[in-house]
Amino acid sequence: MSMVVDGKDIDTDANGYLRNLEDWSEGVARALAESEGVNLTDKHWDLINFLREEYFNNGGNQPNTRNIIKAMSEKWGGEKVDQRSLYELFPKDPSKQGGRIAGLPESRRKGGY
Repeated sequence: MSMVVDGKDIDTDANGYLRNLEDWSEGVARALAESEGVNLTDKHWDLINFLREEYFNNGGNQPNTRNIIKAMSEKWGGEKVDQRSLYELFPKDPSKQGGRIAGLPESRRKGGY
């Protein structure tokens, strides 16, 4: 599969993950999110940026939902963050759908929590 973002062909696999991580940009993230019916807000971007930072700065780490809850609770100033609130942002799984929109490779980890 492929899509065109800002005049550039972006190649994705059958599951919607980028074939080339270097193709990611905020425009690509917006296009991927739109194709999945997700309207990106500041909280979405916080989670996307967290996932990207963890992957690129922590040896390819792809955090599970529990770790995302902890990080977003700290980021959002003690706001009560639970699994439900993350699934409201990314209904198809915060770590997997969020990771796809963040331009990361498909996680092979089982389970979300």
